[in-house]
Amino acid sequence: MMTQKVVFKLSRYATLFRVMSYSMGVAAYAYLVVLFGVKTDDSWFTNIPSDVHAALTLVLGWLLVFRTNTSYSRWWEARTLWGSLINTSRVLAVKMSGLVRVPAADLEFSRKLIVAFGWCLRDHLRQGAKLQRLPGFEKEKVSPIHAPSWLVERMYHQMRSWKAAGIIDGDEMRALDEEVRRFLDICGGCERIRNTRLARSYRLFARQCVFLYLITLPWGIAQEFIWWTIPLTAILSYFMLGLETVAEHVEEPFGHDEDDLDLDILCRNIDESVTEILQTAENERKAMAI
Repeated sequence: MMTQKVVFKLSRYATLFRVMSYSMGVAAYAYLVVLFGVKTDDSWFTNIPSDVHAALTLVLGWLLVFRTNTSYSRWWEARTLWGSLINTSRVLAVKMSGLVRVPAADLEFSRKLIVAFGWCLRDHLRQGAKLQRLPGFEKEKVSPIHAPSWLVERMYHQMRSWKAAGIIDGDEMRALDEEVRRFLDICGGCERIRNTRLARSYRLFARQCVFLYLITLPWGIAQEFIWWTIPLTAILSYFMLGLETVAEHVEEPFGHDEDDLDLDILCRNIDESVTEILQTAENERKAMAI
């Protein structure tokens, strides 16, 4: 029952299930080595001391740890940037509701711009953003190349019109600008993560090292461990292949895999927070007017 539960849980995660499949393939290879290789006692390849692979395990472990840490740092930076986007959206909504007294129509359009930026950035980091797919902009006729910049430009256009109409002064303009410019800073940081992966040579080098180690491992320990070579090889290959495979997926955090950031939830958090802040402010204004 325990084995069935473990296999069932692994099968729910495509990445780990794939790693388990790879390790089973390596275990099958180790079985052939034990079955046919142990008989060839005169082969220099079967007489490799097991201590050699112990030393190689240490070196390869350092390599994989560096690979994993580098990939995870990219994932965490991406999560930090999106956390900043949520906070920036909330603070901007609070400033618009508390610092300035803009018309209700302008406040609603500001809400659409702030909420749409999150969804726009999500699409921009994946398949490409189009204004017509954003909530509140379905009827927009323009198709900008860089949709996030277009939304921020509209925010500045609105702020400029408020200043021209005397609704806000220079200090309030600077207070709003402090948050609005953060949108493109966050967008640029996400683009850097998406467009700049770990050097291809290093990724290939790490895979080659893992491949060569697992190919030679059964030959080096078969004489000493005999049939225990098979489970030992399977376990080592699961962890080594798992580290490499997970690192490959984690270093691209904006996709649709189970290890990627759940951008849909983050965008919904922005939508709910901003809508609540601005609607509460509008309701308070209506109550005061009565």
